[in-house]
Amino acid sequence: MKVYLAGPDVFLPDPLAMAERKRAICAAHGLVGIFPVDAHPEEAADGGAAPWLQIYRRNEAHMRGADAVIANLTPFRGPSADVGTVYELGFMRALGRKVLGYSNVAAGLLPRTLGFLGGAAWRDAEGRWRDADGMALEDFGLADNLMIDGGIHEAGGLLIRREVPKAERWSDLTAFEACVKALAGGR
Repeated sequence: MKVYLAGPDVFLPDPLAMAERKRAICAAHGLVGIFPVDAHPEEAADGGAAPWLQIYRRNEAHMRGADAVIANLTPFRGPSADVGTVYELGFMRALGRKVLGYSNVAAGLLPRTLGFLGGAAWRDAEGRWRDADGMALEDFGLADNLMIDGGIHEAGGLLIRREVPKAERWSDLTAFEACVKALAGGR
């Protein structure tokens, strides 16, 4: 089974080292991990496109060739998951593939958003949280936006949330390995 390994890990100082760690965990459980920066056979024919478009096309080709996705949904540069990762998760859900995710931050979306907004959040007359622009804050007690949690749930997938020390947030693969084990076990 081929597994697309989505996440902001591509932005790490050494993304290839993380790719190797994740691929090794997958291989130990009989799965083939595909990291977004991995070369793809169709890539050579795409040499004339802008670099960003080449990356997009390579990642889409990887996803189309994969049987499942495991998405790193650890909040990235704000209170929510990386937007590119969320796109990839939705893309795989739309393809009908197996969808799993993990976050190395256990707190739900609302407390993370309130922390991100600082004192700019307030409660309206009905008690609903609002931001400085008067926009409602999502408050369902979920890991992230309801479309992320809902997509994983409706796909019969798995979303693991763990609290990991901040210094290990991008290196701890305990939750990732739990997703791999669940996928390899046929969950």
